[in-house]
Amino acid sequence: MSNQTGNTLLALLTGAAIGAGIGILYAPDRGDKTRKKIRKNARSAQRELEKQLKSTTSKLSSQAEKTRANFESKLEDTLSTMSYKADDILVALEAKLEDLRAQNSKLQKGTTSKK
Repeated sequence: MSNQTGNTLLALLTGAAIGAGIGILYAPDRGDKTRKKIRKNARSAQRELEKQLKSTTSKLSSQAEKTRANFESKLEDTLSTMSYKADDILVALEAKLEDLRAQNSKLQKGTTSKK
C-alpha cells in the first residue's frame, strides 16, 4: 500500500476515534442512545474503511498487472532483438571463417608448390 493511502486510512481512523470521543463527552442523549450512535458511526467508519481498502487493493492489483504485462512485452522485444543480432554475428563469423579457410587453402597450395 502506498504511503499516501496509508496516511489517508490513518487519518480516517483517527478522525473516527476523535469524533467518537467528542460525541461521548458532549452527548445530549442518555448513555444507551449515545452508545448506539457511537456503534452506528463506528460501523459506518468500518464499512467506509473496508470499501477504501478494497478500492486501493483493486487499483494496486490492476497497476501491478499492467506493469507485469509491460515488462513481459519489453523483455520479449529485447530477446527478439538480441536473437536477430546473434544471428547477424553468427553469419559474420561464418563468412570470416570461410575467408580464413580460403586463405589457409591458398597458403597450403603455396607451400606445396614450393617444395
